[in-house]
Amino acid sequence: MLSVRINQQQVRLVLRSNQTARAIADIVPFSATVRRWGQALMFDCPLPVIPAADQPQTELAPGDVAFWSDGSSIILGFGPTPISTGREVRLAHPSTVWADALDDLIAFADVETGSKVEIHLEQSVEIKTASGQ
Repeated sequence: MLSVRINQQQVRLVLRSNQTARAIADIVPFSATVRRWGQALMFDCPLPVIPAADQPQTELAPGDVAFWSDGSSIILGFGPTPISTGREVRLAHPSTVWADALDDLIAFADVETGSKVEIHLEQSVEIKTASGQ
């Protein structure tokens, strides 16, 4: 699990089972500067190329976290962008969803361009079996 912190807000991310998620997990921690685009936040990621096996898309569902390989950026969409129709989160370029937010991304609704974002590994939580072992 990863954590995204901007200003005083934090959102936890669960990695999907794809090559992009594994590649991003390998490069944390890192920090960057946020760029706002409608109700989406973007920031640079030190991952230069997306693995070819993952399927990019141009629309995000609530809670999706994507990687735009052409811009080497992570995208957190929590509402319409300038090219959306209605309430959808429409991206300008195909991007690969690599994580799901455990917390509502609307927590970042007041974040402005220029804010600092930090991505790091969240402390592991031990999971016990139902029998308590």
